[in-house]
Amino acid sequence: MKKKRYFGRFALTVLAAGFALAFLLPTVLTITNSFMTQSEISANYGKVFSSLSGSGGKTYVAETVNLKFIPDKVSISQYVDVLIRSPDYLLKFWNSVILVVPVVLLQLAVASVTAYGFTRWRGKARSFLFFFYVILMLMPTQVTLVPNYLVSGWLGLLNTRWAIIFPGMFAPFSVFLLTKSMRRIPGSLIEAAKLDGSSEWQIFKDICLPQCRSALYSVAILVFIDYWNMVEQPIILLPDAAQQPLSVYLSAINTNEVGLAFAIATIYMVPCLLLFLHGEDYLVEGIAHQGSVKG
Repeated sequence: MKKKRYFGRFALTVLAAGFALAFLLPTVLTITNSFMTQSEISANYGKVFSSLSGSGGKTYVAETVNLKFIPDKVSISQYVDVLIRSPDYLLKFWNSVILVVPVVLLQLAVASVTAYGFTRWRGKARSFLFFFYVILMLMPTQVTLVPNYLVSGWLGLLNTRWAIIFPGMFAPFSVFLLTKSMRRIPGSLIEAAKLDGSSEWQIFKDICLPQCRSALYSVAILVFIDYWNMVEQPIILLPDAAQQPLSVYLSAINTNEVGLAFAIATIYMVPCLLLFLHGEDYLVEGIAHQGSVKG
């Protein structure tokens, strides 16, 4: 029995390692290829991009593509071009930061207050409103783009950053996650605080927010990654290319700048990776606790 158990664990470990390796390969390929010279990249992948640009829609490649993870000669010329010679890329990067950071902070502020209201309010309409939030959460972004466009035009926000920030403040996913987290707080703890004379604001600030630290980290990470990679919203709501983020600009790089695309994609991954590594424990804890919530 022990041999079978050890064999099963070994097989699961190998399988999990295989899946992890498969998921990591594109990221590793992007990072290592960003240190290749443009001539080496063209020699390895030129057939792919030439077929995409000159085949009239046909993308079949007759010859085998040479996937390389280790460059023949390490070069930082791509990063020099991105960071020094081409300031447009850095401008787009900071456009992404200016758009995403306010969305994360404002969404956390609005969602935490709303979740506290759902937790403390015992009215008859609470369940209906919360169910309405869940329905909104299930709608994909593409469904809400047209209403957001019409409302932004009516408010005069089109082609401004507020066309992205304002709808992002009221995203329902954060409210759902934080509400489930706040319902885990023992009611006796809140009642004891009320007996000690604490106001609702003090209960929210000194009890609920510290107890929901893991959920707040989880929401911040997930919202940051979601809006960091957005494409449809800036294209529709920000027609001015000067205000669009780097996620949109990456798709506009032509086939002669594939090496730059690797370098830009590597730089673009850094904030998400740092944020994830910093809050990995909080992210896992915050999501894992949601399955054990009652009510």
